Amino acid sequence: MIALKVSHYEAGEPAGRRVDPAGVPFLRTRLAPPTGPATFLRRERLLQRLDQATPAPLTMVNGPAGAGKTLLVADWAAAQEPPIAWLTCDETDRAPGVFWAYVLEALRGAGVPVPAEVGAPAEASRVEPGLLARLAVGLDGVEHPVVLVLDEYDRVSAPEVAEQLRFLLDHADRRLRLVLVTRTEPLLPLHRYRASGRMTEIRNADLAFTPEEAAELLASHGLSLPAGGVKALVQRTQGWAAGLRLCALAAQQSPDPETYVKEFEAGRSTVADFLLAEVLDRLAPERQDLLLRVSVLDRFCPDLVNALTLRSDAEPTLAALHRENAFLQHLGRSWYCLHPLFAEILRAHLRERAPGLEPEIRRRAARWLRRSGTLPEALAQGAAADDWEFAAGALVDDLAMGQLFTGLRAQDFSGLFGRISPEAAGPAADLVRAALELAHSDLRHGLFHLDRAGRALAGHDLDSGAARLSRALLEALAARLTGAPVRAEEAVRAAEEARQDVPVQQLEAHPELTALLLTHLGSARLWAGRFDAARAALNAVAGCAGGASTALARLESVSHLALIDHLQGWPGRAERKAQAAAAEAERHGLTPEVGSGVGRLVLAAVAVDRDELDRAEALVKEAGDPDRGCRDPVTAAVQAIARGRLLLARGDARAALETADPVVAAVAPSPWLRDQTALMTSAAHLALGDPELALRDLERASDARTACAVQAARAWLAVGRIDEARRLVDHLPGEDRPGPAVTVRATLVRAQAAHQAGDTGAARRLVARALLDARREQLRRPFLEAGPWIRSLLGADPLRELTYGWLTPGPGGDSARPPGLVVEELSARERDVLRRLARMMSTEEIAADLQVSVNTVKTHLKSAYRKLGVNRRGEAVRRARDLRLL
Repeated sequence: MIALKVSHYEAGEPAGRRVDPAGVPFLRTRLAPPTGPATFLRRERLLQRLDQATPAPLTMVNGPAGAGKTLLVADWAAAQEPPIAWLTCDETDRAPGVFWAYVLEALRGAGVPVPAEVGAPAEASRVEPGLLARLAVGLDGVEHPVVLVLDEYDRVSAPEVAEQLRFLLDHADRRLRLVLVTRTEPLLPLHRYRASGRMTEIRNADLAFTPEEAAELLASHGLSLPAGGVKALVQRTQGWAAGLRLCALAAQQSPDPETYVKEFEAGRSTVADFLLAEVLDRLAPERQDLLLRVSVLDRFCPDLVNALTLRSDAEPTLAALHRENAFLQHLGRSWYCLHPLFAEILRAHLRERAPGLEPEIRRRAARWLRRSGTLPEALAQGAAADDWEFAAGALVDDLAMGQLFTGLRAQDFSGLFGRISPEAAGPAADLVRAALELAHSDLRHGLFHLDRAGRALAGHDLDSGAARLSRALLEALAARLTGAPVRAEEAVRAAEEARQDVPVQQLEAHPELTALLLTHLGSARLWAGRFDAARAALNAVAGCAGGASTALARLESVSHLALIDHLQGWPGRAERKAQAAAAEAERHGLTPEVGSGVGRLVLAAVAVDRDELDRAEALVKEAGDPDRGCRDPVTAAVQAIARGRLLLARGDARAALETADPVVAAVAPSPWLRDQTALMTSAAHLALGDPELALRDLERASDARTACAVQAARAWLAVGRIDEARRLVDHLPGEDRPGPAVTVRATLVRAQAAHQAGDTGAARRLVARALLDARREQLRRPFLEAGPWIRSLLGADPLRELTYGWLTPGPGGDSARPPGLVVEELSARERDVLRRLARMMSTEEIAADLQVSVNTVKTHLKSAYRKLGVNRRGEAVRRARDLRLL
């Protein structure tokens, strides 16, 4: 730092009576660093930055008013030995002669040996070049670098001073370290210093208090807030030092300091007084007007500002305000924003200064933002101006109706339009109301507003393709919620017609509309029992792109596809799809009930089939309260069936009967709900020992459903009608292509019929086949439901070994032991295929090696999987090795 001190300024008079070139005595207060308050917080991380910056000739501490710049540098300076030359600049330093006279006084006062021949400025308005050259030479002779701090350097506006400082820095041969404390960018060639590594910067982002520092600062004022409260305060103030300190000081005067800190109104506080006095009042009137107008915006660019101010000078004005650190942040690409506290204070000031101007500014901003393609911000401004006709019309006309239901802005848009004024009129407002009401399953009001919007659209200017497409989306949703498949088909046809009048680019920008339409259509078709048609619609959504905008539609579609698999008896497929739906929900932060919970209910049903009853109960709870959320008939029916089957599995058949006939409001009945209800009530009556009632329950079920025929055969066996049971299972319809959850039960019915007829060998073979088929899917319930007759067969060899590890514990209680018996031997060709499978060959490679078709290989693989009781290639190879078949 500074090695030498001299007793006094050699040339003369006592320092206290010296004057500057303008004849004004030097103010000693400008030559001493300020002292911090008792509650000042030392920030070691920033002090270390200043220490590490020592080799660089230029250090700039740049931040807005109240950022803590001066106290930081003063704290650092106080720890240096010997002391540092300090000058607090003011408006008089716009005169170069006055400025340099003060610099020389600061250097000499700090003990820097400035040679007498350097002299002093003789005129306030100028400095002769020789003085600066002599000063540079003089500084070159000191032993250690001289540190000169120029505080509030933003007050020095003369370009000559900046050029003279640059000259001194460039020629002092690294013996001068200049520290500028400023609100604005100095006129020095900063790009050169940055490029050469000769500059250190501490900016507003560095000066911002961290949550930990803010907690310490509040504690020094006697305030203790939980970590969450401190973090919220730091976010609101963006770590602004003065805002934190003033808030803490004001809180000390409050009877409830902690509540004050959490809830203080920036517009009516000492923070407001500080910012209005230190920032706003220092600006020219036209700049004040600009800041007041942009305070209603989250962000703004020059063109938008010109639209609000009706001027054309926004670009240079914004750039200047940013350079001057007027709490204006540059976001990039000509976009800016205000510090949130400053914006809040300016808005309050705007309302006081010009009542009634804010809504007009917001309306003007809303229209500019919409023209520029920034719909979310346009809607927010329109709503804030209470211009609901504009906001609703923009949402409909810009084809953004689907974003009320899905996508990253769904919650924002729903909250925004949730405040729509009752006075807002027109078809667009009714469409928005209908959307919000249907989203919350308020069918009465939703259908009323949807019908009113439809009648109004016919003779309204808004009867565009976009409006008709938006209405079709809501019609499809209404059809889904009311269980009206015909209405859903009509809505999709109307949507197809409306699409012809919508630009292709606009349609491509909103994939969520098509995804939601097809999801609603698929759900309505599913309700009607048209599973293949439902799959066609749902598969189109499950594989669509669109990211977050179609996330909800994909989640619901995959969940409904899982439900179709479950209803047709394919638990493995259903589980995989439901798990994929859960992964989709987790990836996009959606809770189970947001997607109606169907996927969770399918997983619960699969868990019941596997006798994992605790897991099933947890999944039913995760699916959500049946009386909350968007409840369509499909969800309500599945929830009731899942709860009933869980009760039945737990042995409470009477409680299952009470839930077995759910009241589901729907325009059209659902054939699969009728069948599922009949199956459950029949099973409950069988469990209660009343097979006649069990048969009667099935009279209302479909004759084409394999599961219903199998359940009827079980009931006939229970009344001793073996021939009737055999007739049913020998002539199963099979048109519904049932999966193992049905076929395993059918095989067990055949086995029970054989057992009751005295054919134990046939019964054993059939149970063995059922065990192999069930093991792949871990289906335990069919065997637990079968009745006492099956226990003796399962407990004896060779069937006992087929139950090890999944249906019963293995010897010694090892439930993980794989079964040790293959009832049907693998054929020679099946073994050939497995050997090549073990060598990681693909299906095509195996076919080529064996000189057979790919389909033949797949047939052998499917047969081998069945015999080994597995589902996948890796499992087949491991199982075959365990059994020493390879």
